[in-house]
Amino acid sequence: MAGTIDDLIASIEVELEAAHKRRKKCGAEIQLILDKAQQDGRSNLSAEEDQRVAELFAARDQAKSDIAGIENKLANANKIKTEEMERQAEAKKAEPTQARKPAYDQVARVGQEERTYRKDSDPFGKGFLMDVSRQFLYQDVEAASRLSRHMSEERVERAEYLQRAVGTGAFAGLTVPQYLTDLYAPATAALRPFADVCNTHPLPESGMSVNISRITTASSAALQSSENTAVSETDMDDTLLTVPVQTAAGQQTVSRQAIDRGNGIEDVTMQDLFNRVATVLDSTLLNQATTGLSAAATAVAYTDASPTGAELYPKILAGAAGVEAALLAMGRPSHAVMHSRRWYWLSSQMSSTWPMINSIGLPVQAGGQLNPSSSYASGVRGVLPCGLEVIVDNNIATNAGVGTNEDEIYVVPSAECHVWEDPAAPLFIRAEQPKAANLGVLLVAYSYFAYTFGRYANGMQKIGGTGLVTPAF
Repeated sequence: MAGTIDDLIASIEVELEAAHKRRKKCGAEIQLILDKAQQDGRSNLSAEEDQRVAELFAARDQAKSDIAGIENKLANANKIKTEEMERQAEAKKAEPTQARKPAYDQVARVGQEERTYRKDSDPFGKGFLMDVSRQFLYQDVEAASRLSRHMSEERVERAEYLQRAVGTGAFAGLTVPQYLTDLYAPATAALRPFADVCNTHPLPESGMSVNISRITTASSAALQSSENTAVSETDMDDTLLTVPVQTAAGQQTVSRQAIDRGNGIEDVTMQDLFNRVATVLDSTLLNQATTGLSAAATAVAYTDASPTGAELYPKILAGAAGVEAALLAMGRPSHAVMHSRRWYWLSSQMSSTWPMINSIGLPVQAGGQLNPSSSYASGVRGVLPCGLEVIVDNNIATNAGVGTNEDEIYVVPSAECHVWEDPAAPLFIRAEQPKAANLGVLLVAYSYFAYTFGRYANGMQKIGGTGLVTPAF
């Protein structure tokens, strides 16, 4: 009740403030009209001015009347709140009684029940995967009970993520325990270094596309040619940018023998499925035809039969300049995304000259700075002299160009690299009907996502050409 009356009082106060502003605005406009007549040396107002002044006086009187009514309404609401607070204070009063307190061992206590699948008791997810398989293979009652309890826990802690992904009693879609998703992220695979620095958003709860309105025709402004002439006007227009929702998925058939007698099944199955889904998502962002980063980025050519780091660096700056020219105040170039072979080749380059302008904190004589605590898929690998943070991603193709041996470097504003995923990036895994004839159970891991780099034309830049052939060390 207290929250409800507080909301009501707040809305009445907003209404009162708006009425005061209306009254003040009417008075100010009346004074402006009178001042204008006085400045013009006119003893009378024009017909239009007289009519406007009459309208303003009427509006001011109405606002004054509204203020009186609103203040009375506010006083009544505050009175109700005061009475409610008095009732609550009265209800909190405790009167001593002669009853004795119960003994310590006769008092019920509320604690915290442990999760069904926990990192300390099932660190590699073997128990979870075994229950998934046994429930579908044998209709195991105990396994089904544990899975049901796990899904109830997920509905309490992450209910908003499960509405569209979880089935009914048949467990059509099981949420993987979150600690397993986190655990397997660093395992050996190309993974998703670029996707992890993108601007992520929650995926809409329904539909197979995300729609964004882009202003394609802006308004205009120009110098007025002379007094009382028309000023510049251009009708704004927008274009709908439709981004499809895609599915990254993988499947693995686990034999009945592995389920019954296997050891290490969790490493072979869950880890590999999780990693492949992450890898295909990131690779799609980079390499998908038409909409991927390589296709969407504006090309900066680096053609050189004998490439050097000193010659490549200005091309990276050209890409940064192109991003800033396209986005202006709407974003800035923040990252240079490159293959690991290109990063190590740049690190191997030596030079006796250094940039005239360096980012703050970088040594003048250095061609960049390495982040010693970072490894693959664990964040920024280093910083270039211009301040661009380097992301190393081996999902970048190395077979581009006529000789099918070139890679590319992308200069991007991470704020304009938009990716929609399920909140907290949960993966879902489900067991299909057993492959009875083969004594196997089919497991499928999947994740929904959408992305776009197309909000602004030329907002992404890429450096490519013969200067980025397979590096020689």
